Amino acid sequence: MRCPHCGTIEDKVIESRSLANGDAVRRRRECISCGYRFTSYEKIDERQFMVVKRDGRREPFDRVKLERGVIRALEKRPFSQMQIENLINEIEDEAAILSKGSREISSSIIGDQVLKRLGALDKVAYIRFASVYRHFEDLDEFIQEIKNVGQDQDKT
Repeated sequence: MRCPHCGTIEDKVIESRSLANGDAVRRRRECISCGYRFTSYEKIDERQFMVVKRDGRREPFDRVKLERGVIRALEKRPFSQMQIENLINEIEDEAAILSKGSREISSSIIGDQVLKRLGALDKVAYIRFASVYRHFEDLDEFIQEIKNVGQDQDKT
């Protein structure tokens, strides 16, 4: 690592800490030449996987889009930002695992993962997300989905 003060590339690591659920490492370093202390960060550089949309288009996975949909579904529900963040991380991790071979995943698989996790977490959030994701054509489809959620809840 090049010292930002003198430009020498020899330093020693003083301290290392794991950050962001183990996804990154923060290192405090000291330049051997001038004694200047600085911080560096390391993160795994993973190749981004592609999402195959319903119409066949491919686009890079966008965590922000996923986050926006989940937050909208959980709006005004009793969940902390940390719980929401963990839910989004779980969905993103599962999508990455499912796409490993081809580095592609269908948007419907991601949507189904969101529905599965929201269904286990909060029935209202599930219905909110399902109403947008499943494109209900009429009130009967919406009512049927609510009945299905109620039946799933009775089974548990």
